Amino acid sequence: MLSQETIDIVKSTVPVLEEHGKTITTVFYKNMFDAHPELLNIFNHANQSQGRQQTALANTVLAAAANIDNLEAIVPAVVQIAHKHKSLGIVPEQYPIVGEYLLKAIKEVLGDAATPEILNAWEEAYGVIADAFIGIEKQMYDEAEALEGGWRMFKPFEIADKVKESDVITSFYFKPEDGQKLPSYFPGQYITVRMDIPGEEYTFNRQYTLSQAPCKEGEVYRISVKREDDNTPNGKVSVHLHDNLNVGDEVEISVPAGDFYLDTESNSPVTLISGGVGVTPMMSMYEAIAQVSPERPVTFLHSARTRKHQAFADRVQELDETLKNSSVAALYSEEGDGFITKEFLEENVLEDSDIYVCGPTPFMQVVINYLYELGYPEEKVHFEFFGPKAELELVNA
Repeated sequence: MLSQETIDIVKSTVPVLEEHGKTITTVFYKNMFDAHPELLNIFNHANQSQGRQQTALANTVLAAAANIDNLEAIVPAVVQIAHKHKSLGIVPEQYPIVGEYLLKAIKEVLGDAATPEILNAWEEAYGVIADAFIGIEKQMYDEAEALEGGWRMFKPFEIADKVKESDVITSFYFKPEDGQKLPSYFPGQYITVRMDIPGEEYTFNRQYTLSQAPCKEGEVYRISVKREDDNTPNGKVSVHLHDNLNVGDEVEISVPAGDFYLDTESNSPVTLISGGVGVTPMMSMYEAIAQVSPERPVTFLHSARTRKHQAFADRVQELDETLKNSSVAALYSEEGDGFITKEFLEENVLEDSDIYVCGPTPFMQVVINYLYELGYPEEKVHFEFFGPKAELELVNA
């Protein structure tokens, strides 16, 4: 438990964090990586180079300071980050390193304003928050390992198949090299693919949604990856997968993780809304509904540039024809259909449904804000965003 004095001091730093938070986290990452370059084998280099991770951490630190007297308020955010940590193999020994360089960054940026009292209070607060993460992540690791066929951290997989789904999206099927049955997962969860790319100094980790419903046989995991042609840090892994990896090649994969998934125990209506490669979790959810509750009302709404860019169009049509209470609508922005509008959502979102949204940042920002403006409550609007959510500017945020 934190003392009232510590709580008061930490809360008093909120205005300073609002003004200098990103500067602090930028200095933090630079200094930490200079001292511990091995951590670059874990962090997403694209998020670092674009300043996304610095912004996300600044917002997390700010939220922790603002809610230090009621940490239960940030539990959902903690659980979401813990899922990401689980998928990356974060271990307790790394938390003291983060704490050390975060405090050093606060001191470096704020100078004399970072008094010993403030630094001591933040050190104490960080210890409490870090212990919460470590405890939650240990439980997640233990639960994953206890599943039939489960494991901890990463293990080697072989590419069992490689299937072109559209002009820009290819599916990869992975089977474990040890031949063990794979543990199930919730429709919408993701795995981390870890690999070394020739010519690159550090290991790459990328999260990809499992793009099919959990398979009863538990033999393969499938991801469906969009090729990012610009080959920036954002595209290095996708280009390597598309161009260089083939059936029989090896990668390392984490246990499925993530808190964005379909509630398969519910019978309430479901609206699935996706843009581009954001279709991947929706395919897992749509197939799961067909397997588990085929009478459940569902609508599948998708936006793509063209029909050639859309993956799984035939599979979506097949599922729609077999389900009793299903409807499908697709828009193609470069074929004259335009984009998803507020009016389109008002006409197509099922009444009283749980709404799941995934797609590029601009798409998600527009769609989610439309949904809020139409009066759909936050607890009914679920979304997956691969990257720091600070990039999403939402009216209800």
